[in-house]
Formats: sequence, structure tokens, C-alpha cells
Amino acid sequence: MSNEKFQVRTVKVLATAQILNGLGVAGTVAAGSLLVASISNSETLAGLAQTSSVLGAAALAIPLARLTAKGGRRLALSSGYVAGVLGALLAIIGGHSKNLPLTLCGTFLIGAASAAGYQARFAAIDMATDENRAKQLSFVVWGLTIGAVAGPNLMEPSGNLAAQLGLPRLVGPYLIAAVTLLLATFVIQVFLRPDPFLSAHHKDRTSAKRSTKIVLSYIRKNQRALFAMISIAIGHVAMVTVMVMTPVHMKHVSHGEVSLTIIGFVISIHVVGMYAFSPVVGALSDRIGRVRTIQLGITTLLIAAIVSGTAAPHNHVSLGAGLFLLGLGWSCTLIAGSAFLNESVSQELKTSTQGASDLVMNLSGAAGGAIAGVVIANLSYGWLCFIAAVPVAILGIWSFRVMRLSK
Repeated sequence: MSNEKFQVRTVKVLATAQILNGLGVAGTVAAGSLLVASISNSETLAGLAQTSSVLGAAALAIPLARLTAKGGRRLALSSGYVAGVLGALLAIIGGHSKNLPLTLCGTFLIGAASAAGYQARFAAIDMATDENRAKQLSFVVWGLTIGAVAGPNLMEPSGNLAAQLGLPRLVGPYLIAAVTLLLATFVIQVFLRPDPFLSAHHKDRTSAKRSTKIVLSYIRKNQRALFAMISIAIGHVAMVTVMVMTPVHMKHVSHGEVSLTIIGFVISIHVVGMYAFSPVVGALSDRIGRVRTIQLGITTLLIAAIVSGTAAPHNHVSLGAGLFLLGLGWSCTLIAGSAFLNESVSQELKTSTQGASDLVMNLSGAAGGAIAGVVIANLSYGWLCFIAAVPVAILGIWSFRVMRLSK
């Protein structure tokens, strides 16, 4: 099989797994914050669902990178998906028994599936060339679109299914996650052959064995790599902070209850922004450059914070528009930042750097999710959006210096 055909097949398999991954994980995002709030009777603790999920993704980032070095992408990705299946089952049991620690253990392991999804984007560029690296990476990110858009819209029917089974309606999305993540595992195990990482590194499989401390020290001294990593992290923390509290904000209506269908639709619009335009973002990054694409993402994130932060809880149109822009800005920082990071480090440190970047990204997101609940409980959703915009603005100032260094 030629390298070109091998690359096309690899991207198709990864995209298929991402569809299933997105279908399972995306629906649990909105449901998780509402489930925790219902169990704990506290909006302050609502952000713990996403925080624990992001912490799970962070905790698994380095182990998955090491599994990649040991046995390739197939071993690492399927391990992450299996952990996600276990997490979905624990969340179902925890929600049914109103056991908050067990529910959070489940959402923590759901994060492993997210970690696998993030590392799948790097699997797409194991065999890619410099000319199409961002575009190839973006196709796998785009693979999340179908599942991730459909996932939140399954909150109502999956809730009905859960009710018929005698379970709380809010655990319905976790039933979907258990099934789809199991299918994603099957796709990777059966069809991701030959393994792209092992094919690309058949002579050297030590690249992921460097310690995290050594890798982070190397990145701190490499301005291009440092900027790329921080761009990914800040884009992610801004997205998580605002997105995870939007369902809670929408519950603050003056009259009546906002249905799960409406909340799911708004989150779906957000997911469209995150993934649907990934190929366009990837092609743009290859054409105009990584830093300029990151700057475009920064601008979009700032506009998103303004639109979302000034929207009333019942203004579904403004909230949908704000979250769409939030997702689009995240897409720019993730795709361009990932490609920029990959090009800015030496070959032997690429896989280690990928794991370290996902670790930093998810720890940042976890911190944002934890702070979000406290901010919205004590201040407001508007203040939350303003606070999320501050590090984005600082990143924008830094980007001009990096652009000068890159010339």
C-alpha cells in the first residue's frame, strides 16, 4: 500500500472512531453538570462534572502517549475508549443511587475517551507531510462533528429511555456513551492496521519515553513550542469555562423550565462551531500560517465572550451564536496550535510533547471548570465570560511577538 493510500485509509478509520466518540461524550457534557447539580442540590458544584472529566483527560494524556510508544496508536486509543465505557457505567450507577463521588469517578473516566479523541488528531499526522499536516489533522477533528452534534440532541430521547429503565433521565446520555465508545474500540482494533505510529517510527520507538519534566523544560526554552502549547491550553480553558456553565445559566429563566431539548440544541450549535469547519481551519492554517490562524481564533473567542456574556438566560439565539463562535475560536487555536507544536520540536520529542500538551490543556480546562461554578454562583454568567476572556486577550498580545520571531 502506498503512503498516500495508507494515509487516506488511516484518516477515514480515525474519523469513524471520532464520530462514535463524539456521539458518546458530547451528550454527557450538558447532562453531567445538570446531573451533579441535581444530586448535590448546588449550582456551585455543577462544574465538578466537567472538571472531573477534564482531569481524567489530563491524567490519561501521558499514559496514553506512553502506550503509543509501547504498542502504537491502536493500543493507546482503544485503551482510552474502554476506560470511557467503564466511566459511563459508573456514572449511570452513581446517578441512579445519587452517589456524587461515584458519579464523579465515572465522569473522570469519561475523560479518558476525550484524551483518546485528542490524541487521535496526532495519529492523523504520523505519516503526513509538512504541506498538509494541519489539513490532515483537521479531518480527524472534523470526524467528531456528526457524533458531537447529534449527542446533545439525544438528551431527550435518551432520557426517555433511561426513565423506561427506571433510571434518572439525566443518565440517559451515559447509556449512549457506553454503547458508542464500545463500538469505537471495535473500529480502532479491527481497522487501524497497519498502525500509523509504528509504521512511521519503525526504527525509533523511544520518542514518547522522555519524562514529562524534561519535555516541559525543553518547551519552556523553545518560544515557538511554548506559544503553541499555551495557545492550545488557553483556547481550551476559555471554551470549557463558558460552555460548561451555559446549561446552568439557561436554567435561570423567570418563567417555567428550559427543556433539555433546547439546552441540547444550543450545545449542538456550539459543537458545530468546534468541529464542522475543521477542514477549513486546517487548510487556512496551511495557507496563511499557524500564528495568523491562532490570532483569528483569539479574535473569535473574544467576540464569543461578548456575545455570550451579554445574553439573557432565555435568549437562546444569542447564546447559540455566542457558543458557536466559542467553538470556532477553539477550533482555530487547537488545530493551528497542534500543527505549530508538532513542527516546533525535534523528532525524538514529538510524541512526548503531544502527551505533555494534552496534559497542560486538560489541567487548564479542569481549573476553568472548577472556577466556573464558583463564579456563576457568586457573581454571574456575564462575569464568567469576562474572566474567561482575560487570558485570551493576553495571548493575543503575545502572538504579535511570536510572529516577529517567526519571520
